[in-house]
Amino acid sequence: MEIFDITLPIHPEMLHWGRKPEVEIVESRAAGDASNVTRWRLGAHTGTHVDAPAHFVDGATAIDKVSLHALVGPAVVVDLTEVTGDVGVADLVAAGVSGQRRVLLKTSNSAGPLKATERAASWVGLSPEAAAWLIADGVELIGIDYLTIESHERTDTWDAHHALLGAGVLILENADLDAVPAGAYELVCLPAKLVDADGAFARAILIRRD
Repeated sequence: MEIFDITLPIHPEMLHWGRKPEVEIVESRAAGDASNVTRWRLGAHTGTHVDAPAHFVDGATAIDKVSLHALVGPAVVVDLTEVTGDVGVADLVAAGVSGQRRVLLKTSNSAGPLKATERAASWVGLSPEAAAWLIADGVELIGIDYLTIESHERTDTWDAHHALLGAGVLILENADLDAVPAGAYELVCLPAKLVDADGAFARAILIRRD
């Protein structure tokens, strides 16, 4: 069994959207305390995280109530590293993702923008048409290797998010797929159980069995 950890490390200087994580030392053995204790201040969408439908749809399913069956099970990583701009319907069809329930898009983001500490001016996202195609095809979870699955040209209208989350499709963002070959895996993605939250940071792994 081979395990690929596709989770970004969380630290104060990491790639972020909005406020960076902050760490406070509450207790330390060096200061004479009985143990080492830290307090972290970070957003629900920090690092590798899952967007729940409630992120864009008022009253929709929150992260603590999403189905674990959508987050754990067979998944496919598709190599779209040659795609520039948005991932379109033709790219998904060519990659053979039809019929897959959990799809992770490995793009040029993994080796480039995802490794930076500040948000890039542009990145590879998912087109609204491709989002609609995935919904019609029955996808339950779609992942990508950047801060957002949205195109850098659509962060004012958030078309892909509205479509996917409105249809109940979970979105996994900031998945580090740089070292992951394309192919079939078992996905285990467990977001923190933040009650009534719009999303949560997660530990996500891919398992490839002999």
